[in-house]
Amino acid sequence: MIRKLAPTGITAAEIDGMIIHSFLGEQRNSEKARTIKPGDLKLEKEYALVEYLLIDEMNMVGLTLLAQLNRIICAAKHADPQVPFGGVNIMFFDNYLQYRPVYDVPLHTDFFLPIKSKLNKIATEKQIQQRVARSLILQINCVVKLTQQMRTDDPRYLQLLERLRRGECNYDEYELLLTRVVGQSSVPLLSDSPWNKAPILVFRNEVRTQLNHKAVNHKAEQVGQTPIVCVAQDTCKGNPIEDRVLLKKLLELSDSKMEHLSGLLPLVPGIPVILAQNIAIELGLINCVNGIFRQLVYQKNSVSTDIISEEFSKNARYVHRPLYALVKINKSKIGCNLEQLEPKLIPISVMEQTFRVDIGDMLPKDKKPKSNRKTVLSIKRRALLLVPAYCTTTYKIQGQTLNKVVMDLKMPNETDDTAAVYVPLSQVKRLTDYVILQYFDYKVLLIKPSKSQLVEIERLDKLYLETQARFSEWL
Repeated sequence: MIRKLAPTGITAAEIDGMIIHSFLGEQRNSEKARTIKPGDLKLEKEYALVEYLLIDEMNMVGLTLLAQLNRIICAAKHADPQVPFGGVNIMFFDNYLQYRPVYDVPLHTDFFLPIKSKLNKIATEKQIQQRVARSLILQINCVVKLTQQMRTDDPRYLQLLERLRRGECNYDEYELLLTRVVGQSSVPLLSDSPWNKAPILVFRNEVRTQLNHKAVNHKAEQVGQTPIVCVAQDTCKGNPIEDRVLLKKLLELSDSKMEHLSGLLPLVPGIPVILAQNIAIELGLINCVNGIFRQLVYQKNSVSTDIISEEFSKNARYVHRPLYALVKINKSKIGCNLEQLEPKLIPISVMEQTFRVDIGDMLPKDKKPKSNRKTVLSIKRRALLLVPAYCTTTYKIQGQTLNKVVMDLKMPNETDDTAAVYVPLSQVKRLTDYVILQYFDYKVLLIKPSKSQLVEIERLDKLYLETQARFSEWL
């Protein structure tokens, strides 16, 4: 039996596979590993017939996750722990010059390279498992390299991307990219079709949120409708948060810190939205899938016009008890034959998540604890799993092919990852498929892969040549 796995929902759906965490029966970001008991029949049944695992988007798989996969498969197969993955054959797909895993270390991590840390520091159990996983990666003995680019059909632009991967773009290529900066005669107006529907790519969640809020306000003015702002319901220990200053600051925190549940979600019928988390992969309701917001259903007497945020128009209506949103998702696999219901119209209900937040910086001076006591609260939030899709982060579009896109290549100062510029520029077919918002520095195109990436790529290149020699009759 072959199982296809991927670290993200959108990739798992594209290959008709499963998310790795779901396959393992573990929660993402969970600090507690799955407990495996001897004679766990359910576990054994899940893995008994599995002989091959195909893992796509390997750049997003971390060593901690790979160690968990190895541990669980070995236990389920009753295999010797020294046998990698309990004897199951593993095939990895993709490359290392993409975005790295979140909350984990990449597979190419070289633990023998010098690092800035205290000498003789005792390794934790997690670090030991990461080294075990790295030793498994070093046992890869067969490499196939795909050399034909299937997405990009612009030869000159393809050469630019190849050099960009290595941080070796020349100044002529920099000037070529500058021809796509807004304001050039060769660049169309962003208000013209199809550019007025192209997503804007940025690097920071805070910038994305601000631009989305402005875009929704503009849409409301265009269509002459009053914007609706869904207000998240935050509670602490089962009680509503009564401190208005604290509540306002919680609502305005970036949703990246709030399990992707927005504190304030502006909506206008007809705006593009994306799902912020996986709901049902088998039904196509996955993180980052696009949809069109149609209607909001909410409890009676839960609407107010009291201004909560200055980011929205003064006539905005704030809905404090949303129930669900009706969203048209063309990629969903849900069929419906109701005559009065638009096809592919899916109800997205309110979700509940619990997260921990340090409120030390939010408290006024007279309410801050005098000692060094922690000011971390456990907050339970109920909100809609939606985000306006006028603007998104470059991280979210990895692996997708976009028709038209507007991007900002003026990166944060601390950025040193090749993927930060390579990923957004490589998601289109040709140079004319994107527009750049503002001028950027030439050095952005000179970010080189890390030393561990280069060492691993060199190792895999050697294995590729050995693989060709070993299977020469198949060439």
